[in-house]
Amino acid sequence: MQSTFDERNWLIWLVRARIFILTLLLAIELAVAQFSPGPVPMRLFITTILLWYSLSLFYVLLLSFWQEHRLQASLQVVTDLIMVSLVVHETGGWDSSLNFLYPLVIIVASVLLPRVWAQLVAALAFILYGTVLELNYYAVVPSYCTTHPGTKALQAIIFVNLFAFLAVAYLAGLLTSKLRQVGVQLKDTSGALESLQALHENIIHSISSGLITTGLDGRITLVNAAAQRLLERSPAELLGAPVHELFLDPLPTVESPQAHGEVRFEPPTKFRKTVRVRAAALTVPERGDLGYVYVLDDLTEIRRLEREVRMQDKLAAVGRLAAAIAHEIRNPLTSIAGSVSMLSGVPEMNEDHRRLLDIVTRESQRLNSIITDFLAYSRTKQYHFDRVDLIQSVEDTLTLMDHRMTAEKTGITIDRRFTVRQAWAIADGDKLKQVFWNLCENAVRAMKNGGTLTAAVESLGDDWQVSFIDTGTGMTPQQIEKLFEPFQSNFEGGTGLGLAIVYQIVQAHEGKVWARSKPGQGTTLVLRLRHLDAERAASSGENSDRRADQSRALGAARPAAVAAGGGLRG
Repeated sequence: MQSTFDERNWLIWLVRARIFILTLLLAIELAVAQFSPGPVPMRLFITTILLWYSLSLFYVLLLSFWQEHRLQASLQVVTDLIMVSLVVHETGGWDSSLNFLYPLVIIVASVLLPRVWAQLVAALAFILYGTVLELNYYAVVPSYCTTHPGTKALQAIIFVNLFAFLAVAYLAGLLTSKLRQVGVQLKDTSGALESLQALHENIIHSISSGLITTGLDGRITLVNAAAQRLLERSPAELLGAPVHELFLDPLPTVESPQAHGEVRFEPPTKFRKTVRVRAAALTVPERGDLGYVYVLDDLTEIRRLEREVRMQDKLAAVGRLAAAIAHEIRNPLTSIAGSVSMLSGVPEMNEDHRRLLDIVTRESQRLNSIITDFLAYSRTKQYHFDRVDLIQSVEDTLTLMDHRMTAEKTGITIDRRFTVRQAWAIADGDKLKQVFWNLCENAVRAMKNGGTLTAAVESLGDDWQVSFIDTGTGMTPQQIEKLFEPFQSNFEGGTGLGLAIVYQIVQAHEGKVWARSKPGQGTTLVLRLRHLDAERAASSGENSDRRADQSRALGAARPAAVAAGGGLRG
C-alpha cells in the first residue's frame, strides 16, 4: 500500500512538472519567435504543445479511477518520448536546443520504473532521436533545420547522444536505487522509533503511580493516565497549567534534602485527598535540566485507615472505662438523688436551699443520662439482620423529624432526592433508623436559624449511598478529625456518645460513614451500605438467617470503630 501511494504521488508530481516545463518552453519559443523569427513552424509547435497539455490533463483524470500506477507510469514515459521527438523535429532536429528533454524523461523513468526499464527507455529515446535526425537528413519529412551536416557529423551527433542517454540512465538508476535504499532504511528507522516511542508511552501510562513532567517554568508538559485518574482532571485541563496550583500545600523541591513529601488537593467532584509526591530533575544528556518530574502516590486510604485504627484504640479505651466505672458511679448517684429528694421535703428549707437542691437534682439526672449512654455504648448489642428498604427507613425518619420541626417551628424544610424507588440491603432496620435519626438530629441542631435538610439516596457501584445535607454553620477540619471521640460534641448539652454508638452500628453493618464540611458552607453526612445482591455474592450464597447469626456474633465481638474518612457531629 505504501509503494502504491508513493507511485501515485510521483505521477502527480510528473504531471505538474510536465505542465510547468511545457509552459516554460511555450513562453520561450514565443519570445524567441517575437524577437528573432526563424524556421520554426509556430502553428504546428503550439498545436503540439496543446496536445501535450491535453494528454497531461487526461492522465490526471486517469489517476482517479485507474489504480495500475506502474502501467500508467510506463504509458506516460512513452508518450513523453514521442512528444519530445515531435518537439525536437519541429524546432530544428539536430539544430534543436530541446534535445535535453530526452535525459529528463530518462531520469523520470529511473524514478518511476525499475532500473532495467530505465535502460530500455534510454534505448528507445536513442531510437526516436536517431529516427528524427535520419528522416530530416534524408528529407523524408519536412525539415526545419538551418544547417546540413555531413554523414559523419550526423553519426557523431547520434552516437554522442546515445552515450549521453545511456550514461544518464545508468547514473539516474544508480542514484534512484541508493535513494530507495535510504528511503527503506529511513522508513525502518522511523518505524522502530515510533515503536520505541509507543513503548515508552505505554510504559508511562501503564505504571500505577501518577507521573507529571513540567518545564523549568513549572507548567505541565505530560500527565500519565494514573495521574489523570488521581487528580480527576482531563489532559486538556492539566497540560500547560502551573503544577503548584493543583495542590493546597507547597510541593517538595529538587534542592531540598528529601525531595519528597505529602501534599493535599481537592478534586473537582470528591473529597480532599492526600498524596505523596517525589520530585526529581528532568535531565537530558548534553542538554542539562529541561524540567522536573513529579511522581504521585495516593495515600488517602492509608491515612484514613491510620485514623480509623487510632480512633478504634481511643473508643475501645473509652468503652473499657465506661464498663468499669459506670455501675460504680450509678449506685452512689442513685443514693444522692434519693437523699436530695428527701431533703427537698423538709419544711424549714428556704428558697435558696431549694434552688440549690434543684440544681443538684438536675445535674444528677444529666449525669445519669451520660452514664446511660456509656452503658449503651459499652454493652454488647444484638442485631437482627433482614431485607430492609433504605428508602422506606429514611422516609420514616424524615416523617418523624418533619412533625417534630413543625411542632417546634424551627423554620427547617426537608428536601428529598431519591434517585431510586427502592434500595434493598441486609441490615437491622431498627438500628438503621437510630442511625438516620442521629444523623438528622445533628443536621437539624446545626441549623439554629432555620434552613434546609436534604436527604439523598443513590446507587454507587455495589453500594447504596445515603446523604444528609444541611445548610448550617459547617465545621473545620480539626473538628471533623475529633468528632467521633466521646465528649467531642459541638452542641451545648451534647455528650458525643450518640455518634460513637452510630459508628458501632455502621461498623456492625460493614458500612462506612463520614462527613464533608467547610466553615460557613454546611455539612454533608454520608453513609454507605452494600447492595443486597452484592451482599449475597460476598456471602457466597449463604441464606439471610445464617448471615444474621454470623453478624450477631460479629457484633458481640467487634470493638467500636470509626468508618471511612471523616466524622459526624454529636
